[in-house]
Amino acid sequence: MTASCPAILIAAPASNQGKTTITAAMARLHSNLGRRVRVFKAGPDFLDPMIHEKASRQPVLSLDLWMVGEQRCRELLYEAAQCNDLIIIECGMGLYDGTPSSADLARLFGVPVLAVIDARSMAQTFGALAYGLAHYQQDLPFAGVLANRVGSDNHNQMLSSSLHEGIRYFGGVPRDERMQLPSRHLGLVQASEVSELEQMLEQGAAVLQEAGITELPEAVTFEIPEIRWSCEQSLNGVRIGIANDEAFSFIYPANRTCLHEMGAELVDFSPLHDDAVPDVDGLWLPGGYPELHIGALANNHKMLASIRNFVAEDKPLLAECGGMLYLTRILSRDDEQGELCGVLPVVARLEKRLQGLGLQWVDWPEGTLRGHTFHHSSMDTEGLVEWRRCIRQKNGLEGEWFYEQGSVRASYLHLYFESSPSAIAGFFGKNG
Repeated sequence: MTASCPAILIAAPASNQGKTTITAAMARLHSNLGRRVRVFKAGPDFLDPMIHEKASRQPVLSLDLWMVGEQRCRELLYEAAQCNDLIIIECGMGLYDGTPSSADLARLFGVPVLAVIDARSMAQTFGALAYGLAHYQQDLPFAGVLANRVGSDNHNQMLSSSLHEGIRYFGGVPRDERMQLPSRHLGLVQASEVSELEQMLEQGAAVLQEAGITELPEAVTFEIPEIRWSCEQSLNGVRIGIANDEAFSFIYPANRTCLHEMGAELVDFSPLHDDAVPDVDGLWLPGGYPELHIGALANNHKMLASIRNFVAEDKPLLAECGGMLYLTRILSRDDEQGELCGVLPVVARLEKRLQGLGLQWVDWPEGTLRGHTFHHSSMDTEGLVEWRRCIRQKNGLEGEWFYEQGSVRASYLHLYFESSPSAIAGFFGKNG
């Protein structure tokens, strides 16, 4: 069985070329034109999908050949093609970065690539860069190139004329403050924090329309995989509390879906605003920005005590990145610090430079899980000598430590639950 739908993969030679802004503006433009648009993010990410969900008015899922898997990616694309008028996939980092890369994804599923290049301070080199992206791997389905942040009509003409024959020019997007999304140390600011996001999306769509970039890409045919993904494990009757507020929001929609399809009842709560953990069998503290809310988290003494009591009851608790920082004794950022849960007897601090980045995997007794890490904080781990620690690698690179003691598991890894539903069910179902 097959399903066809116009589809495009928006890529770039590197990060910070404006592909997220272009993707969001394109999604909103076609949505405004009455088309049903489904956006995917190639690679692990939480912040960009928040923007794209607002732009497309639909949930945004991840496509990654290593973390999500080819079979599941194929199924997600097939399902999207059945009920949408346009599929947009935003590349992570550069087009050829990573193993597997976004280029590998495009080749495998036949999705044409639209390369977005920041053309500021650039003239004929634009053509050379476009030629390299198009021909670095000969079998890449390459749709063409889009110039971003173009200075003038004359500049736009110069960029267009620099392209080799056979490389299509989709047009130039002018430098425009309306196309600027705010960012911070982990990337874009969360969609919920941008008060004027709706206006910015509409303005971005208008900029693309004014530039004449409204055409639908060519249709791509997607095949249904022979073996469909399914969650056969059971969490029926198990209630799982999920920290979900301004400080903790890095949650893959697929993770919630995985838990739900296994029968778990999901109960959101706020470590910032609530007084206590809800009546649940397990806790999941996902990543986020706890370092931006140190004072409020530290002053919510009732919630801190409730977390400690939950751990004392030996119920399953999974803490990822920012969730792990919440479990530390002290968290600091610049001149601010606060005393937090103290479940992990360590001090954590936000650093000026990136401390960890990459796709990784970890072995649990219940199974092997895949995920990624991306953090600017560090921990003084001398207080964790009695915790079981394991290190995992991908592509020969050193991975993150994973800490376990009793029913608590914590690390900088953001796990992708669908990579091993049996492991997730085994962990959260211990007391179910």
